[in-house]
Amino acid sequence: MEPKIVSSRLSVSGQIAPSDVAALAAAGYRAILCNRPDGEGADQATFEEIAAEAEKAGLEARYLPVVSGKVTDEDAAAFGRALDELPGPVFAYCRSGTRSVTLWSLSQAERLDLTEILQCAKAAGYDMSGVVRRIANGGRTPVDRADASYDVVIVGGGAAGVSVASSLLQRKRDLNVAVIDPADIHYYQPGWTLVGGGVFTSGETVRTMASVIPKGVHWLKAAVAAFEPEEDAVILDGCRVVKYQRLVVCPGLKLDWDRIDGLVETLGKNGVTSNYRFDLAPYTWDLVQQLRSGNALFSQPPMPIKCAGAPQKALYLSADHWRRSGRLKDIDIGFYNAGPVLFGVKEYVPSLMDYVERYGAELNFKHNLTAVDGPAKKAWFTKTDEEGRTETVERDFDLLHVCPPQTAPDFIRVGPLADAAGWVDVDQSTLRHKSFEKVYSLGDVMNAPNAKTAAAARKQAPIVAQNLLYDMGHARFQAHYDGYGSCPLTVERGKIVLAEFGYGGKLLPSFPSWIIDSRKPSRLAWWLKERILPPVYWQGMLKGREWMVKPERLPEVSVQ
Repeated sequence: MEPKIVSSRLSVSGQIAPSDVAALAAAGYRAILCNRPDGEGADQATFEEIAAEAEKAGLEARYLPVVSGKVTDEDAAAFGRALDELPGPVFAYCRSGTRSVTLWSLSQAERLDLTEILQCAKAAGYDMSGVVRRIANGGRTPVDRADASYDVVIVGGGAAGVSVASSLLQRKRDLNVAVIDPADIHYYQPGWTLVGGGVFTSGETVRTMASVIPKGVHWLKAAVAAFEPEEDAVILDGCRVVKYQRLVVCPGLKLDWDRIDGLVETLGKNGVTSNYRFDLAPYTWDLVQQLRSGNALFSQPPMPIKCAGAPQKALYLSADHWRRSGRLKDIDIGFYNAGPVLFGVKEYVPSLMDYVERYGAELNFKHNLTAVDGPAKKAWFTKTDEEGRTETVERDFDLLHVCPPQTAPDFIRVGPLADAAGWVDVDQSTLRHKSFEKVYSLGDVMNAPNAKTAAAARKQAPIVAQNLLYDMGHARFQAHYDGYGSCPLTVERGKIVLAEFGYGGKLLPSFPSWIIDSRKPSRLAWWLKERILPPVYWQGMLKGREWMVKPERLPEVSVQ
């Protein structure tokens, strides 16, 4: 810990330990200001621990946590007030000191000259060029003027974002549309299960982002820092401001690998893998082929997750390979599900249980994976009983397939569009935001109680396009979303249980039962998954060709 002097009143550094507090007191500091949220790093001392040592040393301590990369105008104002109220000199810290210096720079924007602020920050070793515009605007995000403006701004260039852009242009060609996404690559994520099962190659599931963005759509290759829905504005990293007439939010969700202790360090080695990552799905297939005997564990975290059937799909395809190669009798398979049931729609459970029994898999419900030691080949699960009591269960493994915990992205969770759980808050029928009329959302990030699958996004995209244009006066009716989602459960190579359902688990099959009985394994459903759905995705869904997903009119509500 080495304090870096920013001004006569403030010094900063990266994370400190409780043992550093006495030295700060000895150096003459009279207050400590923490700008790092507890739990951000595994080796991080909590604010409570720091505050306890500060009290012993006679220092005042204050907690003002700020999410990395998301310094709001309100955060800066609160920092300025704290700096005025605390006895000085003040020592502030975060992970590296950057957040603390950014907060100081913004808070001093109306007190000090811009050049002086930048020079002080640079002398302390921090570059504030990324927030120069905010400093020059009095420390506030300058949403009164825009760097760019569009009819429709779409946040996210995944399956949902590209599809809704195409569906919009299919309806109104002269619409001025922008897609915001920093990624260079677009993935066909439903294919990763088949990569992990040796059916697809990883190259079949990837295209460049530039090749899938619809012609005529502006691609803003940037990350979103914040939303200002009251100002009809999106703030990008670097404080660029993009204005809109309508906003569509669909950045997907965040795979929170760090929530499982020890997992990040061992992913892709020591027999630990996941089909939820493009680069790891081929490793899954390598492990399945190499395993001759031992323990194979498959985990599923608490809901919600994308494609809730994917964790058990990995189990079924792996077990089928071991069965066909004569090794199944030598491999003990365990499925560890944090939830209470095998699948959330009861009509599909009997067929799935037939395969669980065929493969001799042990089902363990209410078991949540919490830690992994790759080199030692051990995994730990928190088991919860019917009374809510918990215990830790340790298991050895030779292969461990992990489905990570999942949340909304950080910039969504901390922003004004989120509900209490962090998901974008929409009306589940129209997919319009409940509080901001110009905002719509679809895909994995919104809070409608449907399955988070690509098939759901395929149905949602034309509905959002229709409703948004109706709202703008360019369409004749509003459309209704019934919660449709599909999960093609690959129970063996060559057979699939084609689960299709909507809100409340209502079955919504696309085909008559004499063609495909969605409750039973089917070779035709496998052919659909392997041969038909990939071109439907690339050439249909992403191009705005709404095969079998034309939006239905929102039912009229009669007034008594």
